[in-house]
Amino acid sequence: MLQATAMQGPELRDIHVPAPPSWWPPAPGWWLLTVLVVALCIFLFLHLYRNYRRRQRRLAVMAEFERTVAASRGDAPALAASLSAFLRRLAMRASPGAAALKGEAWLGHLDAEMAGEEFSHGVGRALIEAPYRAQASFDEPALIALARRAAEKFSANEVSR
Repeated sequence: MLQATAMQGPELRDIHVPAPPSWWPPAPGWWLLTVLVVALCIFLFLHLYRNYRRRQRRLAVMAEFERTVAASRGDAPALAASLSAFLRRLAMRASPGAAALKGEAWLGHLDAEMAGEEFSHGVGRALIEAPYRAQASFDEPALIALARRAAEKFSANEVSR
């Protein structure tokens, strides 16, 4: 019997498979990918949050504009005075020196912000003339539309800073 086992050869053992690789710690490439994904998520969150805040501020400004117009509707001098005060509050957020502007300088500042001459040479003149008259006559819808465009421009400029 010894002879039979000797002829068959030595007893061989099966192939040893190495242990499967561990999932921890990950390779350096996975660390880099994780850092990039986390940074991208943070950047995306901040970007979306900033846009949300901008939109909320713009909506608040426009809601205040609508309340200002609704409170003064029907009374032309009060409408002109309240729109001028509203635009002045918006302008002061962008440039604090706007609080000291009066008359033509105030209209010039508004024209410079709007890149036009609708305040100095158009219906916007009612902002400095109408509040001091007992009976003011001007195109109220045109003044409201002009002030709305100015409010949107001011709120857009404030947000981009």
